Parts: sequence; C-alpha cells; structure tokens
Amino acid sequence: MLLTNATVYTKDFRFAPHSQITIFGERIAKVEQGLSPSAQTSSVGAADAAMGDEVVDVRDLLVLPGLVDIHFHGSMGHDFMEGTEEAVDVIAKYQARSGITAICPATMTMGEEDIIKACANARDYKVKADGADLVGINMEGPFVSPNKVGAQNPEFVHAPDVEFFRRAQKASGNKIKLLAIAPEEPNALETISTLKDEVLSSIAHTCASYDIAKQAIDNGATHLTHLYNAMPGLAHRDPGPIAAGADAAWCEAEIICDGIHIHPAAVRAAFRLFGEERMILISDSMMAVGLENGTYELGGQPVYVKDRRATLASGTIAGSATNLFDCMKIAHLQMGLPLETVVRCASYNPARSIKVLHDYGSIEAQKMASLLVVDRDLNLKGVLLRGQWLFREF
Repeated sequence: MLLTNATVYTKDFRFAPHSQITIFGERIAKVEQGLSPSAQTSSVGAADAAMGDEVVDVRDLLVLPGLVDIHFHGSMGHDFMEGTEEAVDVIAKYQARSGITAICPATMTMGEEDIIKACANARDYKVKADGADLVGINMEGPFVSPNKVGAQNPEFVHAPDVEFFRRAQKASGNKIKLLAIAPEEPNALETISTLKDEVLSSIAHTCASYDIAKQAIDNGATHLTHLYNAMPGLAHRDPGPIAAGADAAWCEAEIICDGIHIHPAAVRAAFRLFGEERMILISDSMMAVGLENGTYELGGQPVYVKDRRATLASGTIAGSATNLFDCMKIAHLQMGLPLETVVRCASYNPARSIKVLHDYGSIEAQKMASLLVVDRDLNLKGVLLRGQWLFREF
C-alpha cells in the first residue's frame, strides 16, 4: 500500500507535508518527506504497476501514529479484570476503532487470585484482526495507600510485596510494564529498589511527602500515576510528589485530559513543570467508555456515569468515560496544548515509557503500520491497523 500526498507526523515531532508512506504487510517499509508532485506521481505509477498494490490519496488530511494507552481499565461494558478472552476482545476492538492501536490495560486493587487471573489471561491472549495489540499490563494496585485509594477497593489494599509482584509477573509471561506503589507504605522503598531492573515502578495513590517521593525516585520509581489525582497537591510549603517528580533529572508523569479530572490551567501548568518530553496522556477509562449514561462497575464497586463523569456513590471520581483519542482532542482543542505536543504525548512518549518503541509510537520504517488519518479538527477519518484498513471514511 502507498499513502500519497500525506501530511505526516514525523519521528522528530513535527508535521511534514508532501510526504508518502509505503507499507508492506503489517509494517511500514519507507517514509519519504518533502516530495515534489512529479516524484509522488512517479511512485504512484510504479505502485499501480505492481499487482495488488493499493494507492490511497490522503490529501488535506493528517497521518498520525496509532495511539498507545498505558493506563485504562475497560471499554464497552467490559473490564480487564474480568480475565476472559471475550472481555479483552471487546476492549481491544473498541480501542482500535477509536484510534488506540496498542494497549496496556490496568489491574485494580483486588484479591491476588483476581489479579493473577487477569495477568494469565493477558499472557495467553491472541490479538484479533480487528483489535488493538495488547502490549503490556499496568499493575495499578494493590500496593496503594489506604488513605488515598480513590476508586480502588480499600478491602484489598496490600503492603508492597516483591514476591506478590513476581507471582503476578510470572503469571503474565512478563507482560507487566508498570507497577503502582505508594512509597510511604511499609517496605515500599525496598520493593522499588529490589524491582528496579524488573519493572518500572510508579508513584501512585499516595500521601507521600516531597522527601519520601524523592527517595522513591532515587530508588527507581521514575513515573507518576495520573498526576494530581490520588496524591497531595502542589503546596508551597509542602510540595509533595508533584514537585519531587518535576525536580528529578528524569521522572515522567501521566495525565488525564478528559476535561473532568483536571482543570485546563492545571494541565498547562503540568506541561510547563515537566516539559512535553516527560508528559504522557492517558485515559484511565473504565467499562462505561463507548456506552450511554448508567450504572457500571470498577474493582467490584458500583460506578455511576453521567455526561462522561464516572463516580462512586461517595462522589469520588472513578476513572473516566473518555477514550485516549478524545482526551488528546480535548487537550488540543479545549486546553490549548499544541497539536504536535498532544500527539507526541499520546503515542511516542507512552510507547517509550513501557519500552515498546521498537514497534509503536512513531511513523518510521520497520514499525507496525498502525496509523490514523484525521482532519485538521482531529476528527478520525480512518484507522489503518497492522497494514489493513479497519475503517476508512475519505
């Protein structure tokens, strides 16, 4: 397949007009930028001459890498913690059609048996033709603070435990890429240090002070789970984990840009504190995404969804009902972040974080040909999934 007359989002985080992309099988074969009309015409002629080649003109549209969500829980009435092939099939199909072509779903604070079941299911899961690639697991819980559970189930909170993690990692076939830890909890700093070469630990659901968070970062927890949420705020005398992360030589931060979790001004402030190279857009979406208002479930607790706001009975926000593509769109169109920035933070940065950048996150030769075609207002016009059109509306 040949995509011609493309404005392509490049590996150096800019848009290059007059470009074309050659795709062979599931992978990108070649990306050419700044071609003259005659050069593109010549390539099209050569492609037409080869039996079976498809030439697609994407004039006046943008081509983006497929998005990578490294923190979400479910879609379309199903949750990753169900631990079934059917649940992941439904989730992966919805995500792919929404422009998220690589997924790293999250566990919840539940019993070890349930966590092991979800991990083993991910290990054995076979990607379907119309579904996103399952590229990892985010183990969010049970090593969280009982005082900052958020929508996690307090009944199953567990002190950080190296052997618990290793049992889950073995069950997953080494698919766990992120491990959430409240660093102030007993044995947390030791757990982070012990596992630093086995998994990326993330400061999460925490009451940690600046000093404790700094120790955690120094021990290897160089990631912050859903910045601002389920952690102390940035106060001028007690700056907490947000300032510790911003001060670090390297600490990246997830952020939910659904327009509900965080005020736009606070989102923009976070990008100024960390810089676009360290920010990662996530959705933290739960099973209600893609469905109507109603009552759903997260971690064994009922969740009430109205107008994209998902809450427990207490009023606590319980994940989101907005997918990553729409979070990216909100971040650009409503929060004022540059388009080049939000695309980077929803594709390249998350792929780099969980070490799958060799296959995902940018449009380069040899990477998976999972691409999005959008208009200038970020309306999704087509999804190319592993070299095949999942849908196309242009």
